[in-house]
Amino acid sequence: MLAYIVRRIALMVPTVIGIMLVSFAVVQFAPGGPVERVIAELTGQGSSATARISGGGGDFGGMQQSAPGGDPVSSKYRGAQGLDPAFIKDLEKQFGFDRPAHERFLKMMWDYVRFDFGRSYFRDVSVIDLIAEKMPVSISLGLWMTLITYAISIPLGIAKAVRDGSRFDVWTSAVIIVGYAIPSFLFAILLIIVFAGGSFFSWFPLRGLTSENWDELSLGGKILDYFWHLALPITSMVLGAFATMALLTKNSFLDEIRKQYVVTARMKGLSERAVLYRHVFRNAMLIIIAGFPSAFVAAFFSGSLLIETIFSLDGLGLLGFESVLNRDYPVVFANLFIFSLVGLVVNLISDLTYTWVDPRIDFDTRDV
Repeated sequence: MLAYIVRRIALMVPTVIGIMLVSFAVVQFAPGGPVERVIAELTGQGSSATARISGGGGDFGGMQQSAPGGDPVSSKYRGAQGLDPAFIKDLEKQFGFDRPAHERFLKMMWDYVRFDFGRSYFRDVSVIDLIAEKMPVSISLGLWMTLITYAISIPLGIAKAVRDGSRFDVWTSAVIIVGYAIPSFLFAILLIIVFAGGSFFSWFPLRGLTSENWDELSLGGKILDYFWHLALPITSMVLGAFATMALLTKNSFLDEIRKQYVVTARMKGLSERAVLYRHVFRNAMLIIIAGFPSAFVAAFFSGSLLIETIFSLDGLGLLGFESVLNRDYPVVFANLFIFSLVGLVVNLISDLTYTWVDPRIDFDTRDV
């Protein structure tokens, strides 16, 4: 097992490098960029869709907006006519575009190996501090969504499999199908309308993760306030996720229940509970574990973008989306690097969990 773990960790290195290389190459051909964005701001041609640039007084992360005048010159940057070529070169140097692409990529990967993610182009803060600031929101949403989804889906799926075709199975399937059909963001809007002062009740807060008087609350009050703010976002996120997981669990258990070894176990006089949880559970849970890495990463990082936006929760999903729009490449690539690394590690943990659920699985016999 140790040899397998070492091989998997060694394979993470070229995998992460490949992901970063492909993404870096795509960015080189993408229209627009941080230089064009600054030029657009200076010339009044427009701004980003989010327009959330910190640092007042017209300062772009330490870059002055005032540009010396000059004769119109041809430039590779759209909208740069009328700006001094020396100023354009200063912009390129500021963002590191004065060097060839391969040098920029190698430097970026060397810095990332040391977990040095640099500073945001348009926010006067380091990227690691920015990510750490947004992390509590994403951890809160992802952690509780994952726990609640699995806590509901697995028992419900098992109950549906055991009662296959019963009235309970039919009615719960109807509820699950409706839950799966409603997008999480639409359900979030419905919850706001009904329970957050939209048209009916004002039982839950509309925005944020904590109240304004958070520091004044006792420990118990802080815990209640925290879950009070999370109630609606988590409910809207869990709806679609638990529907998929419950049906997957049911189908997996049904497939195992109909196999010959289950019939044999029953003929030996084992109770239904013993058959279900000693024999069927171990085999049926393998497919659930297989889908855990993608569900985990999606819940923590990518799956909460719309929910963060609707409930004004400033997390990693919203940060990544805004960084792409703003062409804030240090934040974009740092998020991609961390997400890829976390996804690979969770994938490895998922494989190791196989051996815990079913000791018959031996990864040492595999090449990778």
